[in-house]
Amino acid sequence: MSSSLPEEDLSCPVCCDIFRDPVLLSCSHSFCRGCLQRFWEVSRMRDCPVCRRRASRRSPPCNLALKNLCEAVLQGRRAAAAAAGVGTACRLHGQALKLFCADEQLPVCPMCQASNAHKAHECCPAGVAAQDRKVQPDTGKKKNTWKKQKYYDVCVFQCQTQLTEKRIRDQFLEFHHFLREEEEARVSTLKEEEEKRVLAVKERDRDLRSRMASLVDIIRITEQEMAADDAEMLQNFKSTMERVQNSLPDPEGFCGSLIDEAKHLSNLKFHVWEKMQGIAPYSPVTLDPNTAHPCLSLSEDLTCVRYMSPSRSLPNSPERFRVSAEVLGSVAVAGGTHTWEVEVGGSKDWIVGVASASVRRDAEVAARPENGFWTLCLRDGTYRAMASPPRTLLVGRKLRRLAVRLDQDAGQVSFSSPSDGHILHVFTHTFTEKVLPYFYTQSDRPLKILPKPVVISVKENQPLDS
Repeated sequence: MSSSLPEEDLSCPVCCDIFRDPVLLSCSHSFCRGCLQRFWEVSRMRDCPVCRRRASRRSPPCNLALKNLCEAVLQGRRAAAAAAGVGTACRLHGQALKLFCADEQLPVCPMCQASNAHKAHECCPAGVAAQDRKVQPDTGKKKNTWKKQKYYDVCVFQCQTQLTEKRIRDQFLEFHHFLREEEEARVSTLKEEEEKRVLAVKERDRDLRSRMASLVDIIRITEQEMAADDAEMLQNFKSTMERVQNSLPDPEGFCGSLIDEAKHLSNLKFHVWEKMQGIAPYSPVTLDPNTAHPCLSLSEDLTCVRYMSPSRSLPNSPERFRVSAEVLGSVAVAGGTHTWEVEVGGSKDWIVGVASASVRRDAEVAARPENGFWTLCLRDGTYRAMASPPRTLLVGRKLRRLAVRLDQDAGQVSFSSPSDGHILHVFTHTFTEKVLPYFYTQSDRPLKILPKPVVISVKENQPLDS
């Protein structure tokens, strides 16, 4: 039964080798249990490596039929290998198999080589051929290892792309939701004004109808008095005229019947954008996930970092810190003055500051100036400036926030308490390369980069009345 199927049908799509402990997903694809678990650890999603469908179970069931078939194939391989090593003499000539025919890929004796069957073939000593073929499995193993690593790298890139795309879409969904709510609110305000205007028009209409009725009565009475004989008409003429002139006031223009379009449409886009600042804060520093140690967890907006255990399985990269729980900012600074604040209140073990772009990331080094770090830390309840040697800082009360100011042109990195402006420490250094914000934490309480307030101003080119 094992020989009736090609080996490709019995090979795991991940490791490209015969299945070991195969499991079956709900999408009908099978994988080695270990290969699938490693793939899920890297991607952080329980998706099928082949069709990307979400797995319905955390622990897929064993594919017993496939497992039995693969074990039969492996037993056949072992039996064939054992049989090949039994006979050391030529079955035709009884001599030792001292040679190897490269054309037939078979061991032969000297008489076989001299025969017509192998006379024109290329033969070499059996020992040399055996040594060459002992090297081949190592080469194949290295090739398979390289293929597996390449496959994992592709999977990681795909998962990273999918995750980044999801985060982009989530942020735009937030914007869409805000705009829809803002649209509904402004349309609702317009409708409310419309209802008020309609009620006012109806009230004025009722008033006008009442006045019209009164005026009709006055006209009727006046016409009756004017139709009387001359003496009676002249006798009542003065009172009649006074009644006509004083009966109703002159109608006033109704200026409130139009919708205030300017109120609803004037600078509409600008006012909506101005209000949008509430859901779109500006962070002066964001974190670079590609530099983060695997045990660090970053927030979706890349402004918070905390320590987590166990660490994630991430691809090796020269950018990534691989020993200590460190991460850098996403933008390198090459000049000018830059400031940012970090909320550190809940964390009990942290280092914050700046680091050179060329700091070592494959080894544990002290975060000090001689190694390309200019930092301040909290460890064992004590605040220290990580100078050479470290300097203990006297802080009156526990820091909730820490302000960092980098003036690269002046060659200064200063740390202060935003609550009272007290300068904690100032490093001086002549910077010769780009530097980046630097963070280290061993706490599950996050370090948070605080947003900066955004002020919107309109530049007036000239006065409106000019």
